[in-house]
Amino acid sequence: MSSSGPEPRRSAAGAPSATLEAPPRRRRPRPALEPGAAAREAKPAPADEPAGAEQPSRLPPALRLLNIGYGNLVLAARVVAIVSPQSSPMRRLREEASARGKLVDATQGRRTRSILVTDSDHVILSAIHPETIAARLAAEDDGDGA
Repeated sequence: MSSSGPEPRRSAAGAPSATLEAPPRRRRPRPALEPGAAAREAKPAPADEPAGAEQPSRLPPALRLLNIGYGNLVLAARVVAIVSPQSSPMRRLREEASARGKLVDATQGRRTRSILVTDSDHVILSAIHPETIAARLAAEDDGDGA
């Protein structure tokens, strides 16, 4: 007897039975789609528009939203200033806005890193750095195309 490995299983008729392991599955490569192609294919064109017409993906400049962190958005056209909250005048600005009922706390309980002032005299607290918000605002302004 050789000890080269386990003996194959035999059926009741004495013939070797099939192995219990399935052959490895081979995956077919998927065709590469351009970004957004699946979304375009899933939506049929409205009846009043030709099939090749695309919807404008940009909002008008008056309705552009600025992400100020943690799912909070502000109309970009209404932002007058983005300032750092460390100085005493900014602390007073925050307290005065709170007394007037025009303070919006969008920090989600985190540390205030920037203060946004709007054209309606609302003061918005954000947990995102002023440089980051300014970069987002500048990126939206560059993307207008007009």
